[in-house]
Amino acid sequence: MTETLTIVLAQMTQAVGDLAANADAMRRIRARHVGADLILYPELQLIGYPPEDLVLKPALAERAAALLAELAAETGDGGPAMLVGSVERDAEGRLYNMVALLDGGRVVATRRKHELPNYGTFDEKRVFAAGPLPEPVEWRGVRLGLPICEDGWYPHVCAHLAAEGAEMLLSVNGSPYEIDKDDRRLGRVFADRVAETRLPLVYLNRVGGQDELVFDGCSFILDGDGRTLHRLVDWEEEERVTHWTKGADGRWTCAPGAIAEWDAHPADLYHAMMVGLRDYVERNRFPGVVLGLSGGIDSAICAAVAADALGADKVWCVMLPSRFTSDESLDDARGCAGMIGCRLDTIPIVPAVEAFDAMLSDSFADKGVDLTEENIQSRIRGVTLMALSNKFGPMLLTTGNKSEMSVGYATIYGDMAGGYNPLKDAYKTTVFALARWRNANVPRLSRNPVASVMPERVIAKPPSAELRPDQKDEDSLPPYADLDRMLHMLVEEEASVDDVVARYGFDRDAVARIERLLMLAEYKRRQAPPGVKLSTRNFGRDRRYPITHGFRTG
Repeated sequence: MTETLTIVLAQMTQAVGDLAANADAMRRIRARHVGADLILYPELQLIGYPPEDLVLKPALAERAAALLAELAAETGDGGPAMLVGSVERDAEGRLYNMVALLDGGRVVATRRKHELPNYGTFDEKRVFAAGPLPEPVEWRGVRLGLPICEDGWYPHVCAHLAAEGAEMLLSVNGSPYEIDKDDRRLGRVFADRVAETRLPLVYLNRVGGQDELVFDGCSFILDGDGRTLHRLVDWEEEERVTHWTKGADGRWTCAPGAIAEWDAHPADLYHAMMVGLRDYVERNRFPGVVLGLSGGIDSAICAAVAADALGADKVWCVMLPSRFTSDESLDDARGCAGMIGCRLDTIPIVPAVEAFDAMLSDSFADKGVDLTEENIQSRIRGVTLMALSNKFGPMLLTTGNKSEMSVGYATIYGDMAGGYNPLKDAYKTTVFALARWRNANVPRLSRNPVASVMPERVIAKPPSAELRPDQKDEDSLPPYADLDRMLHMLVEEEASVDDVVARYGFDRDAVARIERLLMLAEYKRRQAPPGVKLSTRNFGRDRRYPITHGFRTG
């Protein structure tokens, strides 16, 4: 009878769809731990999570099955067993999210995910069928409970496993980051599963970015009494070796290990933006990024995040002054680039603006100057930056924050043109907090560990698009402190205008106007580039509104 176990937690990244690379990464980890009994890998590690509709291609499931068989055969060498997440198709053609226990040269057992998340960023019911309530797996005399990710968020799956004689719960996950989610997983959800079952629990999560999602790791082990025995790092890969002993009472205990400190707020947001951007750029094989540097806080923090994520040598900033651009803004942009250490070029847009004025003079002869001319300036900047991206290869970053994207304070085909937006899910007040934090701290994972990244004046001065004389954002919008409170309730909480007024006492007409702008800007957001999810409800994957509708609460 087995009385001791060495279990390795492989907190690692994934490449969605690159099955061979994922298999090789698992092989390398296994080769480093030949003395272990079992190695755990995150959810769907073989194909990458989330696969979305890619998993509907029959060739993917066929290739996954072939590679899983190869990995299983390799465990015939007497080395550690492997718990590998993959997909399998049944005789009726249904596709399942599953884990396979590989040992002794074969697939010892598979278990299919029972609870399929179908909310927010998740739509697993679109592509997977639900498996039955899983039974424990008998392995080397130990009964393993194998709840897969969402299976652990509800009591009944783990309760069933415990009732059927599971001796420990090994939960593999693909749980994306959002604000405060690490504390919620450890302090509430999985702590509750332990309290209910009295079984020790391993929670293993992946790391790395995948399009708009980013995964923070934050894996941990709880003993049967709910004590935290291990906490792995956030944002980074880690291989944690753990040692288990079966006591005279038949209960398994894990020897305690390192308790990593996880990022506090807003360091967690900053690292999420860094990791998401880094993996998006590198996995799509861009040589770097280019962005317009205006002298304002949004472009400054985007440049800082990009340099921290990729290295300052991979960041190309371009000033695109118009006749309305102040000397202060030019000085601040130069100051940012100098502090970050990235390349900075200047391309005035005045000649192009004058050319458009001349080109459109007959058509616009009987019309006064209005928002059209402001948008032309923004679109000239977008065309210029896209030209640099096309000619030299770096991906264009956009820099609009969530407050602006909420109310449509952005120019479609202008400052919205680009491939990725680090600030897409960050309200303006969050941008201020991130800028202050970064000026006082160097991110742990930074590839550009400079002390400060922007002049303090960039943070302190009133925000402005500088598309007309003496323009300020608050000419058109409420103060950002008020606007963001309105938007948080309208977006994250789905509150009504009256709910917002009741909580904060804002003028009802002002809140109703913001709700109207929020609804009207949906068509812009549908055409916006992707950006990393930070909140509980980001635009795109979480919040999917019709473009055309007539409902208002105000």
